[in-house]
Amino acid sequence: MTIQEGAIVEGVVTGLAKFGAFVTFDGDESGLVHISEISNDYVKEVSDHLTKGQKVKVKVVSVEPDGKVALSIKQAMPKQEERKLPEAVQLDRVVRKSDAANFDDMLTKFMKVSNEKIESAKQRRNVRQGKTKKR
Repeated sequence: MTIQEGAIVEGVVTGLAKFGAFVTFDGDESGLVHISEISNDYVKEVSDHLTKGQKVKVKVVSVEPDGKVALSIKQAMPKQEERKLPEAVQLDRVVRKSDAANFDDMLTKFMKVSNEKIESAKQRRNVRQGKTKKR
């Protein structure tokens, strides 16, 4: 059987390596699932996620002219529903967007407060160094 890129097939893990796992499918065909294609989560050790003899669904990512087959477990998984943000975070984003129009006001206020803090710090430094004006 010829292997088609993009096909999702079921296979069996036949070997584990530091860089990924070897999977046999369709009887005699085999390929490599690179460590980055095992899970959407961080994979430190392949053996933490897969075991020899385990059945897995894989997607054929590419087939090289020399016969090497690249596979992916995470691309064969159904798409996860977009994570819904908590309502408070969504409202905060709406408020930030409405404040964008007031950016100039916010910048002016920030600069004023910032300059006041700098002047206050300079005065404290001068007092500590004995550089205050004598009256």
